[in-house]
Amino acid sequence: MGSLGKDAAAAAERVVLAVNSARHEAAGVDPSTTLLEFLRTRTPVRGPKLGCGEGGCGACVVLISKYDPATDEVTEFSASSCLTLVGSLNHCSVTTSEGIGNTRDGYHPVQQRLAGFHASQCGFCTPGMCMSIFSSLVKADKPGTTTAGDHAPPPGFSKLTCAEAEHAVSGNLCRCTGYRPILDACKSFAADVDLEDLGLNSFWKKGTDRADVGKLPEYSSGSVCTFPEFLKSEIKGQMNDVPAAIAGEDGWYHPRSIQELHSLFDSNWFDENSVKIVASNTGAGVYKDQDLYDKYIDIKGIAELSVIDRNSKGLEIGAAVSISKAIEVFSDGTPVFRKIASHLSKVASPFVRNTATVGGNVIMAQRLQFPSDIATVLLAAGSTVTIQTASKMLCLTLDEFLEQPPCDAKTILLSIFVPDWGSDNVIFETSRVAPRPFGNAVSYVNSAFLARTSGDGASGELIIEDICLAFGAYGVDHTTRARKVEEFLKGQSVSAPVILEAVRLLKDTIMPSEGTTHPEYRVSLAVSFLFSFLSSLGNNQIEPAKAIAPNGSCANGSMNGQVASEDLQIRSRQELVFNDEYKPVGKPITKSGAELQASGEAVYVDDIPAPKDCIYGAFIYSTHPHAHIKGVNFRPSLASEKVIGVITAKDIPAGGKNVGAGINMLGTEALFGDPVSEFAGQNIGI
Repeated sequence: MGSLGKDAAAAAERVVLAVNSARHEAAGVDPSTTLLEFLRTRTPVRGPKLGCGEGGCGACVVLISKYDPATDEVTEFSASSCLTLVGSLNHCSVTTSEGIGNTRDGYHPVQQRLAGFHASQCGFCTPGMCMSIFSSLVKADKPGTTTAGDHAPPPGFSKLTCAEAEHAVSGNLCRCTGYRPILDACKSFAADVDLEDLGLNSFWKKGTDRADVGKLPEYSSGSVCTFPEFLKSEIKGQMNDVPAAIAGEDGWYHPRSIQELHSLFDSNWFDENSVKIVASNTGAGVYKDQDLYDKYIDIKGIAELSVIDRNSKGLEIGAAVSISKAIEVFSDGTPVFRKIASHLSKVASPFVRNTATVGGNVIMAQRLQFPSDIATVLLAAGSTVTIQTASKMLCLTLDEFLEQPPCDAKTILLSIFVPDWGSDNVIFETSRVAPRPFGNAVSYVNSAFLARTSGDGASGELIIEDICLAFGAYGVDHTTRARKVEEFLKGQSVSAPVILEAVRLLKDTIMPSEGTTHPEYRVSLAVSFLFSFLSSLGNNQIEPAKAIAPNGSCANGSMNGQVASEDLQIRSRQELVFNDEYKPVGKPITKSGAELQASGEAVYVDDIPAPKDCIYGAFIYSTHPHAHIKGVNFRPSLASEKVIGVITAKDIPAGGKNVGAGINMLGTEALFGDPVSEFAGQNIGI
């Protein structure tokens, strides 16, 4: 290879990305490095914070932008930087809270309004809130999108609706401020908001001054560059280059076809214990990587896995299509498709759905017994899957696929096909109950029911011709069908005795496995879902099509349109009586430093740089009470790379005492358990 070829190959191996429009190279980083870790250790950025590390709190949210030189279009979406691996972001642009506004360049209206509506207290979560709102504004104000009624928004507002503004932060958790002022700041951008409904703020005096958008920090779309020109030029400059090898020295492999993927599988270095196949890595938020991977195969660039094909028979979605994209596609379809989209919008958080894939969710359900809502809903809709094994391609029903033994690492889910049921005499309902109706909350129980019905012209009774009853997340390995109940209901007319017998059969069918928490509660939920569904059929005997209303899904525990699940149902009112005697105490004055918190420039303990060659410590906890401590052993992967040494009670210098805390009334507490642990969870070493 000539020097030019070597330079091109070396450039291809480097991950180049823009962070707040500044060029960065992720050279020499560990293959498992997350974007959050890269930002906080290799750049000046400190806005994204490490909260849960699971994609569930939103403290680490950033905006990721990708450029397609063929269409000259930029695609932006929010993402959890704690889960996104930097090795998958070559030629991407990352925007953080510092990138949209700061003390040097001026604050963005999102940051100013969060401060003015008193939406920041400790401020740790505020940069993530800021980026969730900003990404929603970018999406809503993208050219080509319009508000309801096809009218441009009034000056100072965005194309967001109040409902969309509320959902913008549905995945962001706040432990101290409270959501009312945060939602007020969100809704201040909405085109359909009544400003008089917003709470106390520092822009106008509640009750005396007239609420006016002109008093709010001015907002105009497109004021922030999310994808710099230099990166566009760099991408365009490589369009005509010979494609680089699918493997690089950075530990990342980027196959562009299924054939190339299988060639990697056939390589002598492939070992499923040290190689991880990823499309978005959001599964790491559920199943922590217990072992350290030294190689990653990124399948997001395989065209066959990103197909979206709609025809008269149904809709085929590639396994690497994101959940957010699937929601968008399903929303523009038949009532059954729209119901699927409605339920999927309750799965995970917006910034997780933007990167998590439909296929990845189904694979976790099949391989790792993940309590998946998506698998339940797609199973009831009669979906089939296409999988590629080492020797052949198979087409299976989703039910058959889930019941198979866990597939190995070389089995690839290619696509999922959902048939088009139309709307005549088809009734489809979905249900879920979770700790929270939105955000990162796994269901206690989820269900999806599809029935084909006909009417008896003579009696007017509704006859169930065919039915599928799918239940998941109730303490079994995967989503299952209540086949005994289905067989009983086929051909039956809907009546009270039939419903009661179906409920009795279901109680004998839904049996959570031993060790499942709250088993009786989960069974009662499943029974209530079925009872409500069958009751709705009985109440719509003459016109069953009415039961397919797209807003009838029970994604938050209610059914049949009783509560619009797309509405967060957050309503509050704030009334305060001010007394001039203690003026200015009690006045809604903007907190000093709130804008600093929103921009991510406020300095927290973890933002202080560690000294050179800093060594980190972590406590080692006993897993058993009253157990004799023989020693501490580590996995070989940790022992060889991560662990420098272990400190136990034996290392306390002569004359020192094994005291961790001293409380006058309770006496002293040992720093280390020695030689016997007093309780499970006691420190036995560092």
